[in-house]
Amino acid sequence: MLRPCSEPIKKTLEIVNSMLDLADQGEAVREDVGCGILYAVLRDSAYKIKKLAEAEREAHAKKGWW
Repeated sequence: MLRPCSEPIKKTLEIVNSMLDLADQGEAVREDVGCGILYAVLRDSAYKIKKLAEAEREAHAKKGWW
């Protein structure tokens, strides 16, 4: 069972996966350059957040909180 301080990290990782899925969906149907930029920024932001959240998950796991 996760400690309460780990729950938001778990939810963050779920949101990141949704962001990546949304970027893929948007890229597949986009019709202009502006949308392409939007989905690229969304994907880039998701990867940055994912990296931070995974580092926190590992830190929590080392403390026995995950």
